[in-house]
Amino acid sequence: MEGQGVQKEKNMRSHLSSIFKLGITISLCLTVLVLPQTKTEFFPFELNFQPLTANTLEPKLGFLFHLDDNLLRLDVGNSADIYRISYDGKAALSFGADLFTYSRLRSEDNFKFPVEAIDYLFGLNTAYVTTTNGFEIGARLRLSHISAHLVDGRFNKHDNTWIDGRKPFVYSKEFVELTAYYKFHDLRLYGGLTYNYNIAPGLLGKDQYQTGFDYFNSSVFGKQLNPFLGYDFRIANLDEYTYNHNLVAGIKIGKRTSKGFSLFFNYYSGRSFHGELYDTAVSYYALGMNFDI
Repeated sequence: MEGQGVQKEKNMRSHLSSIFKLGITISLCLTVLVLPQTKTEFFPFELNFQPLTANTLEPKLGFLFHLDDNLLRLDVGNSADIYRISYDGKAALSFGADLFTYSRLRSEDNFKFPVEAIDYLFGLNTAYVTTTNGFEIGARLRLSHISAHLVDGRFNKHDNTWIDGRKPFVYSKEFVELTAYYKFHDLRLYGGLTYNYNIAPGLLGKDQYQTGFDYFNSSVFGKQLNPFLGYDFRIANLDEYTYNHNLVAGIKIGKRTSKGFSLFFNYYSGRSFHGELYDTAVSYYALGMNFDI
């Protein structure tokens, strides 16, 4: 009987997921039919919805070196718009995909970097951005999956034990995330919410909320050298409601919305964003580098 109950719950989740995806598809199709279409393109050069500078779940390709311990973060991934519809040069609707990983490594002698934890994210997204009277308004909807894993860097081979007695467990979630922003004079203010409609372990909460801003200044050094500042505040429902702060400040070589290279300072305080370490409080200062591809 217990096995039947588990199977029914799985079937119910599958049905709800299918209904949700169908609803999104219908909504987007209606949006395309209502708005006056002027131009379409596959794989446009730049993203319609630019990544949020201080958000930890954005596509990156680079390193983050902690200043107060021997840890570092490695990001490998990208987001791409697959199809875009532009309206009168003032608005655009895009459909894209996300695929990236973020890893926690430990620095050791002889240039060794054992991997302790790695998280995988992949999913689909759609975004709508419009400009009116010099102001920009945008929104992005993401439907994604994350799975997290402890790696052999957390395993002590000398005595065959896991570091700190923490053993791997199943951590995965499927979630829908909605984020909207308002941008004026290079300052972008945003807010968003996330709902984890399927998550393991089951004791974890399903809701998250975030707000923040980012600012790029292209008037001081010109468009090819952009100082920036960003802050993200997230409330996550884990085993309890937790508060995460992420502050970044740096400079990007290259145009704000195109390819380039960034150097930045980062301060983070809150719960670990690695799923296998979700109940671990962390606080660090770090220096980072990122390639915008």
